[in-house]
Order: sequence, then C-alpha cells, then structure tokens
Amino acid sequence: QVQLVESGGGLVQAGGSLRLSCAASGSIFRFSLMGWYRQAPGKQRELVAVVTSGGSTNYADSVKGRFTISRDNAKNTVYLQMNSLKPEDTAVYYCNVDQFGVHYWGQGTQVTVSS
Repeated sequence: QVQLVESGGGLVQAGGSLRLSCAASGSIFRFSLMGWYRQAPGKQRELVAVVTSGGSTNYADSVKGRFTISRDNAKNTVYLQMNSLKPEDTAVYYCNVDQFGVHYWGQGTQVTVSS
C-alpha cells in the first residue's frame, strides 16, 4: 500500500505562485511515476504533470511554461511549482503515484485563484 499526503494549497491572486508537495510512504517502487492531477467543479479530473524516477516530465498544454514538476527520490516526494496562476487553475489538486498501472491518490488540496 501507498499513502500520499499533500500540502501547499490555498488562495492566491491571479499572477501569483503556489508550491504543492506530496510525500509518499509505504511500498514505493523506485520506478513509479509520480504526478499531479486536478479536478475543477463540474469537470473531469485531468492530468497536470507527471515525472518519472529519472526526471523526465510531461505537462498538460494548459500549464506548460507556468508549472514545474520535480521529484526527490530519496524522500519519495513530488512537488509542483505553480507560477503565473490563472483563475482557470482553480481546482482540487491530487497527487498520484502510478506503480505499473496501479494508481494511488492523495486526499486532494484546494487551489483557488482569484481574479
């Protein structure tokens, strides 16, 4: 089993920044994918960014150039630095670990961007 604990959400004005953190514990395999998803009210959950254990990243088009995902393998922690935030970034952000197709989710952290 894998447990994920997120932190760092909150309320910020448009143009501001936030940094999300997610610490994973339990049976973490070295080559797991770690990432962030988000779900806005009335919308489906969508991928924001993902990072491999080797540091390769992939981003949703809507956040490219503004968000940066990073990972500390020694701490089993993944981060999401969010800059130039927009009101449309408002959502609950979920940490995700994908271990060979088995997905684990955090409890979610609210990010609200005011205009």
